Amino acid sequence: MTILMMISPILKNLILPKSTDKPILLVITGPTAVGKTALTVDLAIQLNTSIISADSRQFYKELRIGTAFPTDKELKGVPHHFLGHLSINDYYSVSKFEQDVLNLLPTLFQQNNIVILTGGSGLYIDAVCKGIDDLPDPDPKIRAYVMDLFDKEGIEGLRNQIKKLDPDFYEQADIANHKRIMRALEVTIQMGEPYSRFLTNSNKSRSFEIIKYCLNRPREILFNRINQRVDQMVENGLLDEVKSLLPYKNLNALNTVGYKELFDYLDGKLTYDQAIEDIKTHTRRYAKRQLTWFKRDGEYQYIDLED
Repeated sequence: MTILMMISPILKNLILPKSTDKPILLVITGPTAVGKTALTVDLAIQLNTSIISADSRQFYKELRIGTAFPTDKELKGVPHHFLGHLSINDYYSVSKFEQDVLNLLPTLFQQNNIVILTGGSGLYIDAVCKGIDDLPDPDPKIRAYVMDLFDKEGIEGLRNQIKKLDPDFYEQADIANHKRIMRALEVTIQMGEPYSRFLTNSNKSRSFEIIKYCLNRPREILFNRINQRVDQMVENGLLDEVKSLLPYKNLNALNTVGYKELFDYLDGKLTYDQAIEDIKTHTRRYAKRQLTWFKRDGEYQYIDLED
């Protein structure tokens, strides 16, 4: 099946959107390596529209090989937004992304009444589509408790605590990012409710129609694609990219799959082969967490790219 044949059912659904007097934000998501980039680029060309990236790892201009950054060919001819617009030294948050996208959309809708939002970061997609409740400033005593937990038990202590208090957040979050887990714990303890509820229950009013698709493939095929993509990253020079970022390895932006494993190799903690195998394993686990997150949202229509 060609990409254009896959696109045709999406185009058919767009002929009769739920509300004809509003512009449409077309959300196309799915697990890592499922094939989002190729499909959305072809779809954007067919619709003569723009793409907004909701892949939080591709925000950083220094991270290209390890994040499967779109190729120059894929970027050519299709306006992309929120790709490589930050440095790894920059602070950024999901709430800032929400506001940045909402500020940009009116301009894009003047050019075309359909805009594509694509990527695999479910939290960032939800921020644009549903909004995020205003979160409280951290209580100093609670922050001190969480920091003390991290000092004594490390990131594993944070993971165990958030898994117990907010299993939904644990399933979808980047559990390698200790600062994100610490913030989730602070809010959960302070508010007496799971942090994830503040991220998914707000459902703020939007001035545009939202149509959501989730791409998928049978698990064995998806996992094979993940393994092949990691091998391609290695061939494209992933290790050299990681070496160039070694002085910045403690930054949050680099505490992510594909980079932290090779930092461990360069630090002598892993063999090279084990580091590559760990990247594949951790990426497959991340794909499963992504699907768990998307399945919680009943608004998605699913497209099996192998069907």
